[in-house]
Amino acid sequence: MITRNSRLIVFLIFSLIIKNALTQVVTTIPEFPTADQDSVIVIFDATKGDGGLANVPPPIYAHTGVITNMSTSPADWKYVIADWSTNTDKALMTPLGNNLYQLVLKPTVRGFYNVPENETILRIAFVFRNSDGSRTGRESDGSDIFYDIYPPGLNVSIQSPVNGAIYEQGQTVDIQAVSNMADSMFLYVNSELVNLETGNNISYGFITSTPGTQWIKVIAKNEDDAVADSVYCFVRGEVPVAPLPAGVVNGINYMDENTVTLVLHDPPALKQYAFVIGDFNNWMVHDDFYMNRTPDGQHFWLMISDLQPGQEYIYQYYINGELRLADPYCEKVSDPWNDKWISGYIYPDLIPYPTGKTTGIASVLQTGQSPYDWEVQQFTPPPKDNLIIYELHIRDFLAARDVKVLTDTLDYLQNLGVNAIELMPINEFEGNDSWGYNPSFYFATDKAYGRKQDYQKFIDECHKRGIAVILDMVFNHSYGQSPLVQMYFNPYAGQYGQPSASNPWYNQICPHEPWCWGYDFNHLSVHTQNFIDRANAFWLTEFKADGFRFDFTKGFTNVQTGGQGWNYDAVRISILKRMADKIREVNPDAYIILEHFTDNAEEKELAEYGMMIWGNMHGSYRDAIRGTNPYSNFNRVSYKARNWSVPNLIGYMESHDEERQMYENLQNGNKNNPEHNIRTLSVALKRMELAAMFFYPVPGPKMLWQFGELGYDVSINYNGRVGVKPVKWEYYSDYRRKYLYDLSSELIRLKKEEPAFSTTDFVLNFSGSGKSIQLNHETMNVVVVGNFSVQPNEVTPGFQHTGWWYDHFKGDSINVSDINMSISMGPGEYCMFADKLLATPQIGTGISEPGKPGNIPQMQVLFERENGNYHILVEKNSPGVMTIHLLDLSGRVIKLIADGEFGTGAHEFKLRADGIIPGVYIIQINSAEGSQSRKVLIY
Repeated sequence: MITRNSRLIVFLIFSLIIKNALTQVVTTIPEFPTADQDSVIVIFDATKGDGGLANVPPPIYAHTGVITNMSTSPADWKYVIADWSTNTDKALMTPLGNNLYQLVLKPTVRGFYNVPENETILRIAFVFRNSDGSRTGRESDGSDIFYDIYPPGLNVSIQSPVNGAIYEQGQTVDIQAVSNMADSMFLYVNSELVNLETGNNISYGFITSTPGTQWIKVIAKNEDDAVADSVYCFVRGEVPVAPLPAGVVNGINYMDENTVTLVLHDPPALKQYAFVIGDFNNWMVHDDFYMNRTPDGQHFWLMISDLQPGQEYIYQYYINGELRLADPYCEKVSDPWNDKWISGYIYPDLIPYPTGKTTGIASVLQTGQSPYDWEVQQFTPPPKDNLIIYELHIRDFLAARDVKVLTDTLDYLQNLGVNAIELMPINEFEGNDSWGYNPSFYFATDKAYGRKQDYQKFIDECHKRGIAVILDMVFNHSYGQSPLVQMYFNPYAGQYGQPSASNPWYNQICPHEPWCWGYDFNHLSVHTQNFIDRANAFWLTEFKADGFRFDFTKGFTNVQTGGQGWNYDAVRISILKRMADKIREVNPDAYIILEHFTDNAEEKELAEYGMMIWGNMHGSYRDAIRGTNPYSNFNRVSYKARNWSVPNLIGYMESHDEERQMYENLQNGNKNNPEHNIRTLSVALKRMELAAMFFYPVPGPKMLWQFGELGYDVSINYNGRVGVKPVKWEYYSDYRRKYLYDLSSELIRLKKEEPAFSTTDFVLNFSGSGKSIQLNHETMNVVVVGNFSVQPNEVTPGFQHTGWWYDHFKGDSINVSDINMSISMGPGEYCMFADKLLATPQIGTGISEPGKPGNIPQMQVLFERENGNYHILVEKNSPGVMTIHLLDLSGRVIKLIADGEFGTGAHEFKLRADGIIPGVYIIQINSAEGSQSRKVLIY
């Protein structure tokens, strides 16, 4: 008699590899293919597995490779035939009809994949796809398809039942096994011989009676050899019924250092039974891990004891003998496809996925965890109306893509002056390389950027510097890796499958076309609401996040209001108010930021309920900055222009979703004035300075996109819209870009420190090409004035009173005798006047940063009286960017003389003096090495 423990030992000896042939997604001719035999025919049944290619018309391609003895894991593909996006004839499947497709591996399997002779092929691997990769055929759980390659000689395989299959008492188990060279075959059930046959086939109908594990073994023999195959099945008894223990919640409940209670929520009560499988039971279905079902059927639960404190255990729920499901509430996942690509520096000692023991994403639990020791226990966040938010995507901000390195980079952001960082999604998303708007798990940090404690330390360090942390949350939709999607899902419905009618969290079909992505959350479902409330509370407490930016809240509705969801929607408003109320129960001061984009009446109501609304002013700023429409009016960057009573509008010129303003300048800027050609780098950056002057001083919270303070000029569409972008830290060493950083920093400082910049009494004059801002406050009055034209302009600042006014950035002053006076401004010129003398800004000139001794370009200026030209002779000691400007004595740019890359050696430039008012001017050379100035008299 085989005991339960000895069965386990036998099971481990024969391994828990999931048998590809048993799923029948792929079959081969012959049944036991070897690496070096003549052609092997692979047949794919598109209706099997996840059915993703069922009834999809040809062409169908095989994305295929092999697993060899040199693979680092049982899922490490080698010798892949072509990249995912490449349609090669070699991998084109031949349609056979009835959703069957054929691929011939010839001359041999080894020859087809070009595997060296000294390497052993263990399995062939497949994912089938249509021509554009939008539809795929995989295993039923979405995993890759594998088929064993056998050694030459005698082999045997149990075709039925599937390893770990679950049966009811009294049900007949149809046992089928095949061999290729057998003289005789022997079939055992629980060590008892129940059948023997001559030849290559054997079968038996085993009638189940006793609940528990049943072992099946088949031995094939011939006169030269004997081989065996073994599987187990499980006969389940009645589902244990027990009420949910007091005090437990859905997901993982840590009872003590050795014990957890796992709770699986099934609101429709349609799942019959569930087991827990994992490291603690060697991934076997077992009576001891048969989950209790509550009397109402809405929960399954199980207490697991004798766990080792501090040890990580990977586990899944195994539901109805069909679905292997990760815990939607887990704080860490184990991913069979993506974990292997995560650097050991970013995530040291990452627990390996249990390849060969299960399939699909699994969850991780760990008793006896050491909680993070917070240095800042209570953080007072900056006031909402004074927020300067820095939107940041870790992948494209740091080459290291590591939250630890981000923590080490906080000096840069603190010096800039921002008081809030908004992280694009950091909860577990599909893949490692993403913007994060394809979320899968809402309580787990994405391992691609680091460990849980690394994220916590980052937030703690931000709080030590007075910087709030806002998390980007995506509750509009999920994709197919979400366990909440998988639990009730119909893979055959719609174009890509869709949630079934029984899914308690998602709509079957997105109700607010055309703005639909993934699978749409049903925000009217109490189960969705409870899930969202719990997730929000988790991040506020476990990570001390200061609030959230909620992605596409326009979609938080089941109502199609018209106007592509723009129209006022009372249902959507009530859904968001309910969520906000729940957040405030946890943290009354939490920021609640909505990416909403609806009718102003709706946004106004939400803003006046205390939420903050994204205000996208990209297009209006763009047209003015690049000079194509200097009259472009961007006054809706102010809450007052929208008739709101509260400054809860977060204005921005750029976010992750818009084309970069500097790219627009360089590609599409106005070039009609050769002396102010916006398509040149220096002028383009000056236009960004002008934009900053008319952005930060507008009262109310503001947001900038990463590297905007340095004039990032790589297109959003570089490498695809959501693809990896170049990280440009070298910008900081370019004195022209550094000046934009310094200017932005000073404007941010004024906004945070000077009450006038938070006044409610202000006027914006943004409709003309000459624009102005008047800030009125008892402590100080401020006037910002700028010329958005590419030609000189007369601009009226609109001074609030006569008397002395101080130009903050030029260090000059003016005695105003007429408040209606106008001033002459060059193209792109700007000034900020205050009627109080402010501290001198800690800012460079933008054209004269210190350089390395001995490397500064040397300059001579020669006047040619006859033709009225000035010849500027420059000797450069090293190659690089150089600009030459003609300035007046106040530092205003009069003319751009040169701007570009220049090599080592002598260079001559000519300045024509005609059209320039006679007087004393400055010719200034600027380069990465340094700068040099020379006064000249033009007459």
